[in-house]
Parts: sequence; C-alpha cells; structure tokens
Amino acid sequence: MKNDRFLIITGLSGSGKTVVSHFLEDLGYYCVDNLPAKLIPIFLELWMRKEVEIEKVALVVDIREHGFSTDFPQVWDEIREKTKPKLIFLDASDETLVKRFSESRRPHPLAHRKPILEGVRLERKKLAPIKKMADEVIDTTVLSISQLKDIFSRRFLRKRSERLRVVIVSFGYKYGIPLDSDLIFDTRFLPNPFYMESFRDKTGRNKNVRDFILDSPETRTYLAELFRFIDFHMPRFLDEGKGHLVISIGCTGGRHRSVVIAEELRDYLRGQKYDIKIFHRDIFK
Repeated sequence: MKNDRFLIITGLSGSGKTVVSHFLEDLGYYCVDNLPAKLIPIFLELWMRKEVEIEKVALVVDIREHGFSTDFPQVWDEIREKTKPKLIFLDASDETLVKRFSESRRPHPLAHRKPILEGVRLERKKLAPIKKMADEVIDTTVLSISQLKDIFSRRFLRKRSERLRVVIVSFGYKYGIPLDSDLIFDTRFLPNPFYMESFRDKTGRNKNVRDFILDSPETRTYLAELFRFIDFHMPRFLDEGKGHLVISIGCTGGRHRSVVIAEELRDYLRGQKYDIKIFHRDIFK
C-alpha cells in the first residue's frame, strides 16, 4: 500500500505543482521544493528514523534540476521499497502550458532564448518515462485552482474536512480589529444599550441586554442577512480546502452588540454541525 505520508510531486513546468505544494502545506505536510533527486534517499532515511520531527512530507521535484530525468528513475527504484512513497505527476496540454507561461511572463526552464512551445515539447519527451512510473496522473488543462485542490484532496488524501473549524470573535473597534480575521462584520448601527443607564455596566450576556438588542426589527433583519451570507460562503470555503475560519464581529466597545450577535451566530452555526469556538475579546474592558 502506498504511503500517503510521503508524497513526491512532479510533472511538467506550469502544470500546477506550486499550487499543490501550498495546498499540502495547509494540510500539515512539510513541503520541500526542488530537492535534488540524489538527496531524496538521505532525506527519506532521516525521516524514517524519525531524526527529523516531521509527520508528513511532500517533495516537489522536476526538470529544474540538472540531470533530473536520468537521476530520478534510479532514485525511485532505490526508495520505493523502503516506505512505498506515492508519486504524483501533474500534466497539461501543450497549448495550456504555453498560455500559462505567456501570461506569467516567466521563461520555460528548457526554452532559454527559444519559443516556449519548444521547451514544453522537450520537457514532455524527457519526462515521459517518469510519467509512466507515477501512481497517479492529473491533467490540469481545464482545472481551476479550487478544482485542482478538490480533486487532489479527494483522490490522494482520501479526506475532505466537512467540519470547518470556526472561531467567532467579538471585539470593540476602539481597541482595534483582530489581525487574524477572515471575515469582519460591523454592528455599530444596531441599537446601543450603552446609552441606557440600566444596561451600561452589563454585557451582551445579560438577558435584558440581549432582549433589548434582539427585539429590534433592524437586528432581526441584520441577522437574517448575516445568516444568508454565511450560508452562501461556508460550502465554498470547504470547497477551497479551508479548514480554519475566523469571523470577527465588532461594535464600538465590544461589550454589548457584538457579543449578542456573535453568540447568535455561534448558535446558528452549531445547528449546522460546524466546530465552533467563541471568544469575547473586549467584553471586560
């Protein structure tokens, strides 16, 4: 059985290896780009003896290394019986690769001072034997970045988190916006309990304060729109492979309105089986 904890990613230049590498990093893989093929057995030996504190590895290797097309097949024969690493080859049509290089204005590694198409065809010829060795081949010709991530996750990692981890943070704008926010919602236009003397020293966790805010037609409309926005975006965050999301909700001081709305959103998302944590940053300031 192939080892999903030790992946080797290769393929044609411009086929999406960098995208896959970044995606794997997000999933907890230690990614090494352009490691010389002759160093792979040494790296593998250190990893297998646990002399490096790395659980999952993804090596990106390709034609950028001089002699790769001849060195790698020999190295592959040497290492494949030790841990049965998985070899994944990314491919795309000549036309697509030429278009990607033209749009990025980067030279093809095998087409210095030559047409890009010549470099693509030469690389395809050199890598043909390695493509035949691969456990999986992905053609990225018609794939968007999100589609490539989704296919990679489903076919090779055999896992796709359906439980997006969500952290909801209430905060006060007067103390600054949380720096790690993915989404920020402003509640400063909602009815403010601060101007009612009986509520001023209480927080949004107080039932009377909560009822005061939630009884407002404006608040009910706001929550309906907020939930609709969240319902639209959550499945798309999952499709992008996102596993962690920080939603920040602010009011002026972070004690009343933001606390109430944050807890309403928490309850709503818990009802949809998301993994939720909530943090009231400024509630006691």
